[in-house]
Amino acid sequence: QEFMIMPKADTFAERLRMGAEIFHILKKILQERHHTTSVGDEGGFAPNLTTHEEAFDLLMKAISEAGFDGKVDLAIDAAASEFYKDGKYVVEGQEVTGDQLMDYYGRLIEKYPLVSVEDPFAEDDWETWTKFTEKYGDKVQIVGDDLLVTNVERLKKGIEQKACNAILIKLNQIGTVSETIDAIKMAHEAGWKAVVSHRSGETEDTTIADFSVGLNTGQIKTGSLSRTDRVCKYNQLLRIEEAF
Repeated sequence: QEFMIMPKADTFAERLRMGAEIFHILKKILQERHHTTSVGDEGGFAPNLTTHEEAFDLLMKAISEAGFDGKVDLAIDAAASEFYKDGKYVVEGQEVTGDQLMDYYGRLIEKYPLVSVEDPFAEDDWETWTKFTEKYGDKVQIVGDDLLVTNVERLKKGIEQKACNAILIKLNQIGTVSETIDAIKMAHEAGWKAVVSHRSGETEDTTIADFSVGLNTGQIKTGSLSRTDRVCKYNQLLRIEEAF
């Protein structure tokens, strides 16, 4: 569903600059290869590619051309519930088991600087989530979104089963600020990471930027550096950094 970059630098401003430069170089590369460069709801490109590795390779090329080799990690949101049917996963036209899909992610982790994998399996495939976390949890961040839905009851189950090691936090998914804070606190107490996230159909409200800093999540997922409903969150984070 999403291929993302995670720049590494000493300041947020520098990371943001790196992201902006990579974004525009990626657009140029896509245009050169005659791919569409219109953007979707969350400001990302949606070229019609044939394989997942092609998307990774395009990102790696853009990172390299921007001069940031070794300074940018990759992340994905697989949204695996979307390609799960009758106990199998359909990947690039092939039906695979949960174990086979787990091995596929393993190969991607070995080949690319892939450090965060969101929703790698279907939301009720708890057994495979746990096996994957046991095998790769010390190497990558494994993020539960559809699995946990910012719900402390499902989060508690996830922690007990060691199903992943991070939770995606969506303020309007659980519905109240207090419940959202409870979910972040529970994750942190378990030694998990929490990633504050936007939704599709965003406005220019910047609350989640303040939320991310105020609750010390260290990560925010708020779309590409395109569309004002996305850029406004980054601008708020810049203002916060400048203030401190």
